[in-house]
Amino acid sequence: MRPSNHHIPSMPLIQAHPRRLLHRDPDATIAWARTEDPVGYVEAVEFMEARAAAIRRGDASELVWLVEHPALYTAGSSSRRADLLSPDRFPVHETRRGGQFTYHGPGQRVAYLMLDVGMRGRDVRSFVGAIEDCIIGALARLGVDGETREGRVGVWVRRPGAPDHPDVREDKIAAIGVRLKSWVSLHGLSINVAPDLDHFAGIVPCGIAGHGVTSIADLGHAASMEAVDLALRAAFDEVFGTLVDAPCPLQCTKSSALADTPASGQN
Repeated sequence: MRPSNHHIPSMPLIQAHPRRLLHRDPDATIAWARTEDPVGYVEAVEFMEARAAAIRRGDASELVWLVEHPALYTAGSSSRRADLLSPDRFPVHETRRGGQFTYHGPGQRVAYLMLDVGMRGRDVRSFVGAIEDCIIGALARLGVDGETREGRVGVWVRRPGAPDHPDVREDKIAAIGVRLKSWVSLHGLSINVAPDLDHFAGIVPCGIAGHGVTSIADLGHAASMEAVDLALRAAFDEVFGTLVDAPCPLQCTKSSALADTPASGQN
């Protein structure tokens, strides 16, 4: 079953243009890379930790890394065990990122952000808001109206209610979960492009019951992963600064990614 939806009053639309610009300086660039094959979660976190440490030392550039994962659940630092409804359905990875339970899997674009937040004002709230702006800007380029809600991190879309009901429902289309280590970020965001939405039924996504989960495809938009990446890149370029193509950090095989299993103490 898909997560249940709940009718709530309509709320004001949040504009799609960026509200926060977190450029470092005119000469700074951010590497932009994509790994084509599914990436195991353990591999991804190990790479992020190493890259973030190199950024802190000044030995590597900032990086936005686009991946897809095999089907799995992650448990953030605020997760509640009761929100894991089907613990045996997919591998479950403990993680130190903020937030609660979330799902990653095929058809979902994950963008891992290894950025120097210390050089961008050391304002965590503005950083998360800037990520939301990037998602909203990317969705707008694809014909989707994304919105934010006070007290609910991530990006939401309003769905028409039943003909005999005056209200609308809200479904989540993108999630954000970040961790800062010495002011360099790890983890990032996920956008539901065309995943199997039934997979979200094994958790209470982000600990928020009473709202649904949707995707670009579920909303009736035919957007390829490549189109989503182009839209996301344009939005990131506006908000965070100049992006430059970089080699793929990992080129794992599909078989190794699908064999991914949780590791003790994984973060």
